[in-house]
Amino acid sequence: MGDVSMKELYDVQQLLKKFGVFVYVGKRLWDIELMALELDHLHKAGVIDNQTFIAAKLVLSREHRFEEKKERNRK
Repeated sequence: MGDVSMKELYDVQQLLKKFGVFVYVGKRLWDIELMALELDHLHKAGVIDNQTFIAAKLVLSREHRFEEKKERNRK
């Protein structure tokens, strides 16, 4: 695969979509967590390479931190 041009959550969604994985739980934070689990499974199965996996996980980590910060500020 080797697609490390991932910069946005949308890019990760498109990667997952290539494997028939569509994630929508209804809460963005939960969506991000489920996407991370799906990525783990795809990587463990050997269908995505290390570079792609790391790039996607970095995007998800950043977005997760952002969402957690937003939730803390609402309280």
